[in-house]
Amino acid sequence: MPDTSTLTAYLIVILGLAVTPGPNMIYLISRSIAQGRTAGIVSLGGSALGFIVYMACAAFGITALLMAVPLAFDALRVAGAGYLMFLAWQAVRPGGRSPFQVNRLPSSGKGKVFTMGFVTTLLNPKAALLYLALLPQFVVPGHGSVLGQTLVLGLIHIAVNLSFGVVIASTAGALATGLAKRPSWLLAQRWAMGSLLAAFSIKLISEA
Repeated sequence: MPDTSTLTAYLIVILGLAVTPGPNMIYLISRSIAQGRTAGIVSLGGSALGFIVYMACAAFGITALLMAVPLAFDALRVAGAGYLMFLAWQAVRPGGRSPFQVNRLPSSGKGKVFTMGFVTTLLNPKAALLYLALLPQFVVPGHGSVLGQTLVLGLIHIAVNLSFGVVIASTAGALATGLAKRPSWLLAQRWAMGSLLAAFSIKLISEA
């Protein structure tokens, strides 16, 4: 089990990622605005199932890799740092967007909404990189089974995303309307998240 300081750092990072622009967040907010809170939560369930698939693949794959290749841990750490810096740039680059700048979607049945949430996660390269490159940064060798730590960290990420997603689905309309009237807040949100992600990227690469 990771120690308290590692878990705290991990929670800060995944909370930052939760409000960073990406297909999952944009789809959740768009669906909630188009069809309401229930549809948003249904789509969130589909996304969670997609994360579970990635978590299982990563947990067993990372465990096998770290046992077979001693230098793989450092390689994953460098990859994770690069991934965070890429996300930081995506947040602050000219022409970037906040997840609260959404697209209108046509109404769909609950089965289709759930499936679209699931497929959006599976086809989201950020989701794959999260589990394959970022999550291993918080696995501490010697603090128990690598497999066990990976599963715990993955489940924490899914729980945080579900909790945050329910709040977003319930308030998406009001948030999007309010923030659309205050573009400076959208810009501030992007820069705050970009700065946080860049800071953690530098921290990870300095430890590699």
